Amino acid sequence: MAECKIRLNATEDVREFVAAAGKCDFDIDIFYNRVVIDAKSLLGILSMDLTKPLTVQCYGENQEFNRTLKKFAIA
Repeated sequence: MAECKIRLNATEDVREFVAAAGKCDFDIDIFYNRVVIDAKSLLGILSMDLTKPLTVQCYGENQEFNRTLKKFAIA
């Protein structure tokens, strides 16, 4: 399991992230406070507070998705 923090600033960022997550054959969750959302759910992610950093947990490995994570990662 891998974990990183990301920030999605615009609706287009969320679309790109969900599209990349949808191509993965493993579970990906996004956490904010106590809320856990499936990363493949566009409406679920849009319902979160996108002004805050989000924690992503991946339960598998995919190089294309890793590139997307790096694009939105925060230090």
